[in-house]
Amino acid sequence: MPPRSSQPVPEDFLDLVETELLPLLLIRSLHPHDPVVVEQLPAPWRSLGSGNYAAVLHHPRHSELVVKVYAPGRPGLTREAEVYRRIGTHPAFSVCHHVGQGYLVLQRLQGTTLYDCVSEGVPIPLQLVRDIDAAIAYAESRGLHGHDVHGRNVLLHRDRGRIVDISDFLNPEPCDAWRDLRRAYHLLYRPVIAPLRLRVPTPLLERLRRGYRLYRQLRSRA
Repeated sequence: MPPRSSQPVPEDFLDLVETELLPLLLIRSLHPHDPVVVEQLPAPWRSLGSGNYAAVLHHPRHSELVVKVYAPGRPGLTREAEVYRRIGTHPAFSVCHHVGQGYLVLQRLQGTTLYDCVSEGVPIPLQLVRDIDAAIAYAESRGLHGHDVHGRNVLLHRDRGRIVDISDFLNPEPCDAWRDLRRAYHLLYRPVIAPLRLRVPTPLLERLRRGYRLYRQLRSRA
């Protein structure tokens, strides 16, 4: 069963996706643990970002919607659609309006990722942490799991927190990503980074991200 939608997707938007975007779009997954790469994108479509499975794209005439297109060979679309069906409507999550062949049409969530907040020196309020805790608790009440909630997966919008990617919320395996991020917020960000208004350079953040990923892999094997 497709996710329920409070609003139908405009027919002209679906036509743009099917006839303008998909025939000319080229995305590739070069490594399972790295974001997919958008190699060709027809104008005037723009990329909002990429995850390990899919790219998120938008059209300037429909700024309230995004298309999440899965890379060839990358699984998970059906599972993500089921996650959105269970989530329903909640202020911390997007809404899935349509399930297509290899893509989802989602409500566009505005905000700045925690990754970019730290890089750009944008203050991260405690309310965001509370919002994400509450959002994960809500997801768990719907039979889901707060899996893979990390710095590029959490948005700050008007001092409130949102989770932008819930594609792994059917995964029952234990995941400490949010717990570790929350611990870093309390032990490092609030007492050191925030008072000094530090900006952490992107190259350093990338090294930390890759180091943390390796740490998680080693910890899972222990």
